[in-house]
Amino acid sequence: MSSDLTAVGCKPWWKGARGEWFVVVQIVFMGLVFLGPRTVAGQPAWRFPFPQVCMLVGGALMVMGGVLFVAGLVRIGRRLTPLPYPKDKTELIQTGAFALVRHPMYGGGLIFCLGWALYIHGWLTLGYVVGLFVSLDMKARREEKWLTEKFPEYVAYRQRVRKFIPFVY
Repeated sequence: MSSDLTAVGCKPWWKGARGEWFVVVQIVFMGLVFLGPRTVAGQPAWRFPFPQVCMLVGGALMVMGGVLFVAGLVRIGRRLTPLPYPKDKTELIQTGAFALVRHPMYGGGLIFCLGWALYIHGWLTLGYVVGLFVSLDMKARREEKWLTEKFPEYVAYRQRVRKFIPFVY
């Protein structure tokens, strides 16, 4: 079977030619954010200052992140792929949520996860969110190289629109 894949110019998924390993790492961090331990075993839980404020801010971030994520999902529609490598027959989307940020699903997911960490008062969860941010940033950098090769107008879009968080980053 692998010779068939090589004959048509495709590599097996585990070689990561289209960014498959970025997706694996992303899934691991997402699992840790929602299912991983919140404190170090045997250590007392760390208290967040102003717990009610953290829960309120966390809830608001989850709503905002969810809205950005869903808006990006709706706008990209059938062109959605978890892989950073763009599909062959696709177009560059610069409207809707993509007018606010270049990667609305990544950004929305990060904002949601940060809100979750604040809402549950999870110090370790905040660390997982940082790991998720680093992995999504690396994934987006690779994706943007491929998008720049495929769409020359991506350079101007990149200069005009933030990466993950509207008006911030």
